[in-house]
Amino acid sequence: MRAAGRSVRARLRDRVAASDPGLLRLTAGLRTVGAIALTLAVLALLRADVHLLVAAAMAAMVATFAIREKQLGAQAVTLALGLPVALASVSLGAVLNARLYAGDVFFVVLIFCAVYGRRFGDRGTALGLIGFQVYFLSLFVGAEVSALPTLCGAITLAFCSSALLRFAVVPATPAGVLLRLRLAFRARLAQLVSAQLDLLDAGAEEMDKALDAVREGTAALHETAMMIQARLEEGTPDESAARLVQRRIADAEIAAERLGLLLLTARSAERADTLTLHLPGAPAPSVGQLAVPDEATATLRRDLQALRALVLRAGSGDTGTALAHVRNRLLGYRDEENLPSAPAAVQDVFRGIGEAARSVLGLRIALDGPQDESDDTPATARSREELDAEDAAIDSAEEPSEEEETGLRRPTTRAAVQVAVGSALAIVGGELLSTQRWYWAVLTCWIVFLNTASTGEILVKGYRRLLGTVFGVVAGIVLAGLVGKHTVTAFALVLVLIFAMFYVAPLSYTLMSFFVTAMLGLLYTLLHTYSLDVLVLRVEETALGAACGVIAAALVLPVRTDRRTNELLGTVLERLAEVTEAAVGQLSGGPADELLDKARDLDQALADLRAATQPLTHPVTPLRARRHTARYVVALLETCAYHARTLAATAELLPTHPSIAADPRLRGAAGRTVRNIETIAARVADEHAAARIETGPSIASLLGSDAGTPRYGRITDRVLRHLERLDEAVTGLARPLGVPVTEPRA
Repeated sequence: MRAAGRSVRARLRDRVAASDPGLLRLTAGLRTVGAIALTLAVLALLRADVHLLVAAAMAAMVATFAIREKQLGAQAVTLALGLPVALASVSLGAVLNARLYAGDVFFVVLIFCAVYGRRFGDRGTALGLIGFQVYFLSLFVGAEVSALPTLCGAITLAFCSSALLRFAVVPATPAGVLLRLRLAFRARLAQLVSAQLDLLDAGAEEMDKALDAVREGTAALHETAMMIQARLEEGTPDESAARLVQRRIADAEIAAERLGLLLLTARSAERADTLTLHLPGAPAPSVGQLAVPDEATATLRRDLQALRALVLRAGSGDTGTALAHVRNRLLGYRDEENLPSAPAAVQDVFRGIGEAARSVLGLRIALDGPQDESDDTPATARSREELDAEDAAIDSAEEPSEEEETGLRRPTTRAAVQVAVGSALAIVGGELLSTQRWYWAVLTCWIVFLNTASTGEILVKGYRRLLGTVFGVVAGIVLAGLVGKHTVTAFALVLVLIFAMFYVAPLSYTLMSFFVTAMLGLLYTLLHTYSLDVLVLRVEETALGAACGVIAAALVLPVRTDRRTNELLGTVLERLAEVTEAAVGQLSGGPADELLDKARDLDQALADLRAATQPLTHPVTPLRARRHTARYVVALLETCAYHARTLAATAELLPTHPSIAADPRLRGAAGRTVRNIETIAARVADEHAAARIETGPSIASLLGSDAGTPRYGRITDRVLRHLERLDEAVTGLARPLGVPVTEPRA
């Protein structure tokens, strides 16, 4: 019974960890709600009026969500500096509230300074956010000079409550967050293996659903790997430990994705080279049942289940003989003599399972330290020796510094000017709509500029905020009618809505806007200013603020979506060329390079491009041809990134892996691919550039390979396949980007 209870708890823990990696959303929601609840409890004991309760609740929320640093010491300094900023901001708000023109001018200046402060990193961003939001708070509650002492006391209490929750009740150290992210990576890896198991058994009518699950699981695993990468520096004791974890996470991610591709190849009529080209809604490849004996299929199913069990138990401290037996059997598939009798495509799946088991072993050693080796088979011992040799080769390197833009070309300066102009327009238009609640338009204008970099991104964000606000107004009407004058019930619902707002914020901006607006309906009820007209005005002010933001972004120092995406596309191509050239150079016998760092830089550049193309790929965009082109280009780049990332991981194994040896012919054979990438990048940077890409013989023919080459000789099939698919994908980029192709001579 106890074992069953532990099993249920473990499954529940894994599901929670996978749904919220690092528990970052849960932590943010609990911390914010806890700070607000503590502040309200203290003020309720002091019998404060409802206006002070609302102001303190909003201050506690701001003091909690504004702090973004990862180290606790830096968070404490920013919170301490934020209190005087908040007190000064609310004092100026109370003084200038009755002075129409002076207050408007100061508000615009404050907005400019708050946005400009982002150039000073997380602390500058936090202080600017606190200054703006607390000034907005003073307008919302109608702060007066006579009430400043009690209002400042309430804000001070709110900051103290936020500090207590942050540092004592719900602490989140970098090491703790990284540990939870590692658990999430393990849970998502197990979920991906489960999806791959479903792919193995899926019939023709279930193939679309199974393939979608594998694709989504692969994307989720990659997302978690990127989150771990962002936390390694702060969450590990030294550079060497960070690089070790980075390598093992990358190995596991690539091995899992490759296993999915091998399974799809075994099920498909054609070889699958990437999952990313299968866009949502695209038809699945033609499939059939595995053309192998039932015994081999049963063995494959059993080993996938064993791999999933190995993943789930890798971080549990379980070192029993049963686990060792499973591990040894799966690692044995890395040797040709242990492969079951089956067609080549199915044998490749068994090899993929062996490589995935090796990556799980490496991840466990990197995270948990040395393991019991008493039950090791020769295959397992050999895998450990390879991992030890790789670990010993880890070295550190300095990150190259990037040149920073200056003047109005600096993104923070340009954004500050744009927001200031947009806010000035929002103030004028907002006061024409309402002399009392014009500040809602300014708030929307401010928000649509956060984390956006082009006119198209601002337009999409404004649309999502307006959509969430409209539905939130309906919810606010319903909740206000249900709550009536019950203050305690209203505040309890406010806390629930705030938690939901923070929990869904990274997932859906529309949902976050919905919860914010529904919460405001309750706050208006508490302030006895609720009416249908007020909520309708909220929608009007939101639409006005979004429109002012779009107008400012389009007319003042504009960054067009095309320009932004072209810049990011050029960056992706530059990173792709760097990774490919460095990986091929190392596979050709050149000096070792920081390949995993370069691969992660490529992943980050691709993530930035994917976010920037959202205005082009959004369902409401009227330009259908551009939407399909943008999706196709991003999918091809994801294909290129997968193959380049795998080449980099293979090159990292070069000094220690027995089946991979340097071959100088690779440099010349892959030179065409690198030149083509650089040619496309030049054409993207200058559409008038006279650039043509080259096509010609396959990579294998350039190497002089023939049918008699051993399957796993000096240059493995894996390296050749990734090089050829990368070359084909790069050539495929030419057509949608308008780059001419030089056909090979007959």
